Amino acid sequence: MNGRPTVPVPKGYRVGPWEVRELLASGAFGSVYAARLAGDGGEVADRPAETGERSSPEVGETPAGATDRSPGAGERPAVAGSRPAEEVVGDHGTGPLPRRAALKFLPTGTRTPRQLHHLRELAHREQELLSRLRSPRLIRMYDALTVDDPDHPELDGATVLVLERAEGSMATLLDRSPHPPHGPALLAQVCEGLHQLHHAGWVHGDLKPANVLLMKDGSARLGDFNMAAEMEGTHAYAPAFSTPDYTAPELLWSEVSERGTQIRPTADIWSFGVLAHLVLTGTFPLPGGTTEARCDAAVRYARGTEELRLSPELPTTWREIITDCLARTHEERAAHDAASLLRRVERAAGTSRSARLPRLRPRRRWRPALVGTLAAAALIVATTVVYATREDDQGLTYGYHRCPADSVCFFSEPNGSGEMCSWDEDDTDWLSGPDTCEWTGDQPVKSIFNNSSDDENGLGAVAYFRGRDFTPVGADVTRENARNRTGCTSQRNQGNLAGTYAPLSHRWIARC
Repeated sequence: MNGRPTVPVPKGYRVGPWEVRELLASGAFGSVYAARLAGDGGEVADRPAETGERSSPEVGETPAGATDRSPGAGERPAVAGSRPAEEVVGDHGTGPLPRRAALKFLPTGTRTPRQLHHLRELAHREQELLSRLRSPRLIRMYDALTVDDPDHPELDGATVLVLERAEGSMATLLDRSPHPPHGPALLAQVCEGLHQLHHAGWVHGDLKPANVLLMKDGSARLGDFNMAAEMEGTHAYAPAFSTPDYTAPELLWSEVSERGTQIRPTADIWSFGVLAHLVLTGTFPLPGGTTEARCDAAVRYARGTEELRLSPELPTTWREIITDCLARTHEERAAHDAASLLRRVERAAGTSRSARLPRLRPRRRWRPALVGTLAAAALIVATTVVYATREDDQGLTYGYHRCPADSVCFFSEPNGSGEMCSWDEDDTDWLSGPDTCEWTGDQPVKSIFNNSSDDENGLGAVAYFRGRDFTPVGADVTRENARNRTGCTSQRNQGNLAGTYAPLSHRWIARC
């Protein structure tokens, strides 16, 4: 890669357990480097991030070369170190660290105070989203560190996000092949990622080819969430800039408040329409030889004085989809949300139907007299119905969508597949209590989904224990920092466990 990186980091530099390798990408707000675990000689095959265990410090401990000091006043502290494999589902990921990763370095305090405040805000946005959401089509974050190195003032205080390593981006793919034959399938995966984001109440804000990352197996994940924003009612507030060619026309002249630009999910729908046209035809849907000319055309189009000029190469089905995505106004685009768009895109691409995501609604506590009856009915369903899960392009089956809303679900296989047990209240004995989970008597739990929403009593996280009646057994007895429990999962988090634990009880708690 040519050009000077935004954050220069020498090859071989140590950050926590990681050793920096070559530069992968660099933009206005950070630089991404390849990294490997220190002491790992040469290139090796990836080890799945969801399986096995590793030796690691307890929560709050800090490895050499990094600190847990906060990136800025009022921000979420950068967490150095990692949790034991069975305990990490609720925060930065699950299972042991992979041998390879990508380190995203965000600039330091060598900037002006105003620049520094802005960069901290961008870092916080990305860290907040990635620490709260885990979905198959979003890039994973394993950890967040802060560099503590006064001898290198250009790096001292830098926030470093430890991310899943991608092999490239859709931008590099399109540079090599303007009409990739698997473009429609990739667009279906991009749309699935948007659906997962919007369903969780977030807007990406900067969807473009460079932010669609391609994994080793060729599948796509959404990345770079610096501009992402969480919805507050009908709007979210994002930084006052994005990539012009992919920006919805109403945002090109929008007013900017102290909180940023008001943005809605329909802005991502517009960006997807532009992206889809580019992937399928190699051209933009509005005329102009430069970005400025195309932005002017977008403004004229929104005001009714310019028409879309979709390529004649587009098949009818894709033409209809892109036309709807590029509707002139937010109100017209609002009729085509990411969920309905995903079904249409999958049909056009000829890919399998994605799993429905669970509905997110306020938790309700069931009356005691009804718990036994409803639990028994749920058990019958869970043990007799063959659920329709899906196979994604990575060969993984995802079945988390089976978990009822406002419940916690444990699965006998990774990624929410296999047999499932679900509860909406505490259970002191999985094998002989009012709700039973017989398969855990002779095999471990391998994945979990906490599908709870806000509870009137403030209980949203779930802690689980190897013993009955919420008691520690075996190795749990010595785990004082984990309150002698096997593990804990926060609201709306899902992921794989190490696959060696068979809990026998669980209870709802305020937080992990």
